[in-house]
Amino acid sequence: MFKNLAARTGGLILALSLSLAPAAAADKLTVLLDWYVNPDHAPLIIAQEKGLFKAHDLDVELVAPADPAAPPRLVAAGQADVAVSYQPSLYLQVKEGLPLVRFGTLISTPLTALVALKDGPVKSLADLKGKTVGYSVAGLEDALLGTMLASAGLKPSDVTMINVNFALSPALVAGKVDAVIGAYRNFELTQIRLEGKEGVAFFPEEHGVPVFDELIYVTHKDKIADPRLKRFLAAVEEATIYILNHPEEAWGVFVKANPKLDDELNRTAWTDTLRRFAHAPAARDEGRYVRFGEFMKSHGLIDTVEPASVYTPALP
Repeated sequence: MFKNLAARTGGLILALSLSLAPAAAADKLTVLLDWYVNPDHAPLIIAQEKGLFKAHDLDVELVAPADPAAPPRLVAAGQADVAVSYQPSLYLQVKEGLPLVRFGTLISTPLTALVALKDGPVKSLADLKGKTVGYSVAGLEDALLGTMLASAGLKPSDVTMINVNFALSPALVAGKVDAVIGAYRNFELTQIRLEGKEGVAFFPEEHGVPVFDELIYVTHKDKIADPRLKRFLAAVEEATIYILNHPEEAWGVFVKANPKLDDELNRTAWTDTLRRFAHAPAARDEGRYVRFGEFMKSHGLIDTVEPASVYTPALP
């Protein structure tokens, strides 16, 4: 009897000691966003707020940048683990010699578009001849517009380009330009409507531009074997499925974490963005990366198209 009591007592003490032992700390992971928090980042916010990162033993810090151009460079310099970036930008970063690779996708379709006013003079791409087009950043937007114009039998010289900085919608609504290139279809169309106008979008991928991933996750190429990355993508995938299955509940979680975004613009952007999230963030389409690399080269933006594995190696 005493022997059995001693055994049970010893087992109880062991169980108590295990329960009182400190839990192993979750692995830290710093993720730099491409811009201030908005519905484009929904899977990341939901994974954070629903405890999905913690469930995968990750302590994730999401950081909005002061300078949107900085995140990839900070990751390349080893000052952060992951950055949200853009597939087109990755080619330029690799050309520059930055040690970056894509390991996952956040938004798997283009968001950028050419936008005009519905009651304006541009009813088709052919109507752009002799018109003005506003832009924010030269280079890629020139290539996108040039290809779209070519699909309508026009040349870049047939339009006048005007740098409107990042005031795309205001410039269009105010009549300073006839169209804008680089507008996000999930935001600018709603902004225009809230200003009392209606916009019409022309999509690059329907006018000669290869399909590309709008937002991707990049890391330092030396970290591609880091086991945290697979767990990060697993958590993001779970969050994405939750958003798709429960969009209203997910919106509630999102705005509870970001109450300043609880307005018509962001609610509409939420709905317009849902179907564009990568359902399988870790999936790789090598052909897509080669095709867009060839597009970049054809427009003189890069000199060489590297093998797809240089841009998006497989996770081990």
